[in-house]
Amino acid sequence: MDLQTRKLNFIQDFLKLKNEKVISLFEELMLIETQTKAALKPMTLKEFKKRINESIKDATKERLTENSKLIGEIEKWS
Repeated sequence: MDLQTRKLNFIQDFLKLKNEKVISLFEELMLIETQTKAALKPMTLKEFKKRINESIKDATKERLTENSKLIGEIEKWS
């Protein structure tokens, strides 16, 4: 089944929905998708090299976070 057919089938099924919570979930998903695409733009080569150089400086000056410490911090976020 090609993409266009899948889209049409999806639209038909979507129009049959009666549960407002499910529709809200689809709206949230679409919002997340559009925001993610807007936030993820490729870096230029100049920006990439700058980040590499900053990372090397941080490593040289021992401004690092251990993996286990970082995982511990992330677990506290929830």
